[in-house]
Amino acid sequence: MKNEDNLEPTAVFIQRVTAAVVELKEHLQQDYERTYPGLSEIIRDILDEEETKAWELSFFPHLFLPDMLEAHIADLNRSREQCAGAPSRAHEVTVHHSQV
Repeated sequence: MKNEDNLEPTAVFIQRVTAAVVELKEHLQQDYERTYPGLSEIIRDILDEEETKAWELSFFPHLFLPDMLEAHIADLNRSREQCAGAPSRAHEVTVHHSQV
């Protein structure tokens, strides 16, 4: 097995970033499983999808992955609420009456 001393700097960088992403994904998986028990497979699928997108954005995907995952899950929650008949706040209008 090769050690880091025998590898090109680019290969070492890729290994380290990949290891950081794997560790981050495990941490995020655990955090979201605590928040959404019973949805491990869905969370894992979303994590994989967002990891792919993060790698397309940057050589530092671990910097984007948490926010991308959070946004994806928030979108799912909004969709679920709308399907359940919850009123959409996007169409709410607030009317302020001035006092005389």
